[in-house]
Amino acid sequence: MLSQEKIARINELSKKAKEGTLTEREAKERSALRKEYLESFRKSMRTTIENVKVVDEEGNDVTPAKVKALQEKRKLN
Repeated sequence: MLSQEKIARINELSKKAKEGTLTEREAKERSALRKEYLESFRKSMRTTIENVKVVDEEGNDVTPAKVKALQEKRKLN
C-alpha cells in the first residue's frame, strides 16, 4: 500500500486543485501519485480476490472457476 506521506500529499494537492491554486508541476505530481495509488490498490484487491473462497448457505464451494484457476496457478509457482 502507499505510504501515509504520499496519501497526505495527494490530499493536499487535491485541496489545492479545488482552490484553483494548483501549478502545472503540482498537477503532474498529483497525476503520478494517483496512478501509483491506483496500481497499489488494484494489486491489493487482486491479491484479496485470488485468496477468496466462496461458500453458499449449504457449505458448497461455489468459487468462480476463473478464481480457482488463478489459485491453482499460484500453488504451482
